[in-house]
Amino acid sequence: MIDIQLLRKEPEKLKKAVADKQYDSSIVDAVLELDEEYRKLLNEVESLRAERNKAAKNKDIDKGKQIKKEIQDKEPKLIEAENTLNEKLGEIPNPALPQVPVGKNDKENVEVRLWGEPRKFEFEPKGHLELGTKLGILDFESGSKVTGSQFYYLFDDGALMELALIQYAFELLSAEGFRPVITPDLAKSRYYLGTGYMPKGNEAQTYEIKDEELGLIATAEVTLAGMHADEIIPDEKLPLKYIGYSHCFRREAGAYGKYSKGLYRVHQFTKAEMFIYCKQEESEKMHEHILAMEEKIYQNLGLPYRVVEMCTGDLGAMAARKFDVEVWMPGRGDYGEVTSTSNCTDYQARNLNIRYKKKDGKIDFLHMLNGTAIVTSRVPLAILENFQQEDGSVVIPEVLRKWMGKEVIK
Repeated sequence: MIDIQLLRKEPEKLKKAVADKQYDSSIVDAVLELDEEYRKLLNEVESLRAERNKAAKNKDIDKGKQIKKEIQDKEPKLIEAENTLNEKLGEIPNPALPQVPVGKNDKENVEVRLWGEPRKFEFEPKGHLELGTKLGILDFESGSKVTGSQFYYLFDDGALMELALIQYAFELLSAEGFRPVITPDLAKSRYYLGTGYMPKGNEAQTYEIKDEELGLIATAEVTLAGMHADEIIPDEKLPLKYIGYSHCFRREAGAYGKYSKGLYRVHQFTKAEMFIYCKQEESEKMHEHILAMEEKIYQNLGLPYRVVEMCTGDLGAMAARKFDVEVWMPGRGDYGEVTSTSNCTDYQARNLNIRYKKKDGKIDFLHMLNGTAIVTSRVPLAILENFQQEDGSVVIPEVLRKWMGKEVIK
């Protein structure tokens, strides 16, 4: 949720920010009207309360009874007006930061830098689905039989690689001051809605639990954000840095094209997620920190990648700035996203009522940032395809070998 003062003071600036994100800017005028109605009702109720207090002081019982009835008539309208205002205010997206490139969609995202050279094969490389199936480590057929399409089993070195990737990320990031945490895989609707994961509509991702106020999380961002809801965190404890482990569930409804086959787009996977709570003035530095950690992870794995900055039209509602790391995937002959990191400024903090107490005693909403460390669907995909050998075996990245106990998957 945005700061309502921004709406009141700079509505035209906000309209441009909303339009830059490819949302309908008329929402700003609609919310301004609701805000005006709410404030008018609030003034009326507060005036009546003042009159009631005056009547009580003057011991004017009849007038006090009359005013009490008027208040009782207006208070439900005030509550309804406030709820309607907040609901509509929540539809206004978080304005992009000034340095974000303006653009309509992902075609106008900006490549920031490249690292590593895509491998030139001396043989015809195979895709990860063929490699994983022939090695006996990846089984979509059994997953489809037991659960449905886009679910899979991992066997032997496939299972060991997933665990090795998580251990690698946790070891690296805990040394950088991130606190390891294993989160629940379910969250109440307040938390997945508050972090921007909608259960309904064209962009629906959340699996909801029947007859429960719960949904399966799409990312540990949801549970890591909800962990400090309704808290005031002392200034001296910030930043709070977490590396969270969870299973992730996404409905992924819709058609995504031929490159979404296999592990690229699945309904369930495991993820290690970075999350930071910080002071407002530190969030840009913390965003750079998360991105640097992501790049370190993929450099150590030896996977060629590029960093891409999202333009305004591809940011979504929550993020004020966002970067993706896209790894080279030989099976598609192109780069594919494996991580993203977002600075959500105070938007999620307002949704979840998370604040911090400054040294001068003032209380304000803090900033919240997230970033993927490892996603155990797309990263194994990239490892299988980039490190395959002509005989169908796959060389294991050196940083994973101490957990897997071998150098090659055969």
